[in-house]
Amino acid sequence: MDRDQILAALRERILAFATLRVSRAQAEDLTQEVLVVLHEKYPNVADLTELVPLAFQVLRFKMLDAHRKSLRRGEYNLESIDDLSIADTRDNPGTELERKQTVDRLLHAMSQLGERCRELFKWKLEGKSFPEIQKIMGQNSINTIYTWDLRCRKQLLSLMGGSWE
Repeated sequence: MDRDQILAALRERILAFATLRVSRAQAEDLTQEVLVVLHEKYPNVADLTELVPLAFQVLRFKMLDAHRKSLRRGEYNLESIDDLSIADTRDNPGTELERKQTVDRLLHAMSQLGERCRELFKWKLEGKSFPEIQKIMGQNSINTIYTWDLRCRKQLLSLMGGSWE
């Protein structure tokens, strides 16, 4: 039996061994790589008793290398993209309606507040701190601003129907 016939028979054994441990496509690739290594690096090995153990040793190294490479790349436990559901980024129509109704209630309640409360909320929404609002409103005590803020929030809540939602 010449070397090509031996390699053809050996190919089937290598493929069968690799298929037990990895997918068929990956086993085919590994088998090809093993045969290339045997052909290029070990052309002088022709005896079947030497070639079989050598081929399986190369195959084990190639399988370990493929496993390490897939772990390193994060490919080991990948899910198929076809199996993943795509999230709908749009809001649910019910949620949109609730948000619109809440904003409408808030705007209506804000229009019923006094001028001082509307100004206080405006400055808070602009990001001004309580000491800054104290200076703008010309008050001596910051506690006055805190009290006005509490009263304005309570009044707004009652105008909203007792609930922010």
